Amino acid sequence: MSPSFHAGGDNGNGSQRSDFAAIADWVRPGSRVLDLGCGDGTLLIYLKRERNIAGYGVEIDDHGILACVRNGVNVIQSDLERGLSDFEDRSFDYVILSQTLQAMKNSERIMREMLRVGREGIVTFPNFGYWKNRLQIAAGHMPVSDNLPYQWFDTPNVHLCTIADFERFCADRSIRIVERKVLTHGNTVGFWPNLFGALAVYHFGNGA
Repeated sequence: MSPSFHAGGDNGNGSQRSDFAAIADWVRPGSRVLDLGCGDGTLLIYLKRERNIAGYGVEIDDHGILACVRNGVNVIQSDLERGLSDFEDRSFDYVILSQTLQAMKNSERIMREMLRVGREGIVTFPNFGYWKNRLQIAAGHMPVSDNLPYQWFDTPNVHLCTIADFERFCADRSIRIVERKVLTHGNTVGFWPNLFGALAVYHFGNGA
């Protein structure tokens, strides 16, 4: 399955997702932003309002494309698993992958492509190490939560990871973590984030 939506919690429909404000804090006003797996374009609309960005989305799902058009969002229909060959090097200030990283079959490739196309990248993903997820596993079940709403048999998620896993992944590949925010129910978690944080938000770039 190719990612065609934000595969964590809700994809912008209904209540505003808690990671939107965290992402906006890192985006400079007037920036060029590319949102991968943009769904109906809700994040881009939010960033346009809050940061006056020039936004573009990539989406594969026909319904998402139509919703973007109705919402006035610039969108290109493409499969993220094939990479970002439609875009030139450094053509955006930020490339965002919001709650879709865990649904990518080739996580390393999309991270590299994000840093080729954008000067910086932002990813958000559900932290599989969150204590409620661990508790459900200890009880013998795959976790189901606000950030992981799917049952094991219908989930689009193929590469779930913890905060510790992601940071090791970046360190091993010389991907520089600029900033990190860890959230639970919209609140920032500072104490033992890999245990008490439900959602991870990372701002990253090239180099050590």
